[in-house]
Amino acid sequence: MSLSGSDAALVVVDVQNDFFPGGPLAIERADEIVPVINRLMSVARRIAAVQDWHPKDHVSFASNHEGRKPGDVVDAGGVRQALWPDHCVQMTRGAEFHPWLDARRIGLVLRKGARTDLDATSAFVENDGTSLTGLAGWLSAHGVKRVYVCGIATESAVKATALDARKSGFDAVVVEDACRGFDGEAGSAAAIAELKKAGVKVVRSAEVA
Repeated sequence: MSLSGSDAALVVVDVQNDFFPGGPLAIERADEIVPVINRLMSVARRIAAVQDWHPKDHVSFASNHEGRKPGDVVDAGGVRQALWPDHCVQMTRGAEFHPWLDARRIGLVLRKGARTDLDATSAFVENDGTSLTGLAGWLSAHGVKRVYVCGIATESAVKATALDARKSGFDAVVVEDACRGFDGEAGSAAAIAELKKAGVKVVRSAEVA
């Protein structure tokens, strides 16, 4: 199993400023994964990078729901929606890739959660479960059969992306040390256990790069 194979692709999830120190959803020690991701990118033939790309009035922002706070859950048109602080607002620095990320090698930039009324956790499908992002089609068009997933956050977008890669017919691999989670080691460990149970392979970066 090789990341450098012609049938493999690397999907880099939400490596954006707002998830790093100083951002509204800062993750502890998130900076440590960027050099690891760059090393993965240096050997991958095919790379897609995903960004949260929210309008200011996005349904996931607690500030847009009177009397609600981050961590609350609401019904958004029949979709269960967790509420967050404002983050990754379109055309702001917070939505940009982390400056250490070697963006020169990215073949596709995919922006998710761009609709006011619908969030997207996974890079493959939005949270209504039916609105496709186009990632699966792009991968298939390039002959990809195996998808390596890394980025932020392990128990959220990384997990959802890896699970949906499997559902979309790809072999899914999560590079554990190239991910960080919101809830620290315990949250990441629980997510990794769930992924393994679902048939997602979990590796360390040294095994593939």
